[in-house]
Amino acid sequence: MADPTRVIDDLCTESDELDRVVAGLSAEQWTLQTPAAGWTVAHQIAHLAWTDHSSLLAVTDADGFQALVEGALDAPHTFVDDGAEEYARSAPAELLARWREGRAALEKALREAPAGARFPWYGPPMSAASMATARLMETWAHGLDVADTLGVVRPPSDRLRHVAWLGVRTRDFAFGAHGLTPPADPFRVELAGPGGDVWAYGPEDAPQRVTGPALDFCLLVTQRAHRADLALTADGPDADRWLDIAQAFAGPPGGGREPKEGTAR
Repeated sequence: MADPTRVIDDLCTESDELDRVVAGLSAEQWTLQTPAAGWTVAHQIAHLAWTDHSSLLAVTDADGFQALVEGALDAPHTFVDDGAEEYARSAPAELLARWREGRAALEKALREAPAGARFPWYGPPMSAASMATARLMETWAHGLDVADTLGVVRPPSDRLRHVAWLGVRTRDFAFGAHGLTPPADPFRVELAGPGGDVWAYGPEDAPQRVTGPALDFCLLVTQRAHRADLALTADGPDADRWLDIAQAFAGPPGGGREPKEGTAR
């Protein structure tokens, strides 16, 4: 992940695809409720624009970003929703322009970031590549909510490799976010990519393992589907526990999604 070029390119592609989905929406469609409770299509795009702004400050204005962190500490359970709500009050055209301008500015900042630089975040500091990966993860996840709301099918792509990588890297964070001690040993994670190839992480001989479709793993770590509705298998008690609490995003534990009717574990 040292060279951020590929993931920045993929982030731009992911964003452009979502842009094409929302660019022609009517004012009424922007107000449609999405699978995220209380969030409309406008809230989803507003959140992306707000987080792009936060990321840009982290890369270019450490003092400005620190002010955001202090605001988050004052309202740890609502600051994300508050940011989305503020941006979502804009007219659709204004919101869309804001998102486009913000993500273009962030792309430029990430491409020009000094090699080896690390930037503050709500979790551990991140490199330019990690920052772009986090933005791609959020863009894909929130874009999925928008697509589901509109009945748009977005086939999985190899860009999910970045989301899967982040999901694996945030294993210990997920345990810590739930007040649990992270497992001492690494897991083996083997995922079937959309093209049929296997994406593997961790030692081959690790006794605790997670296997299944890459799409399902990405849906799990972004909390876009309940574990009961996914074809993921865990071998070992810690791996099994991880699949119940996994999250690839910073902040407090998410509420996740309810299982579909008839699939509750």
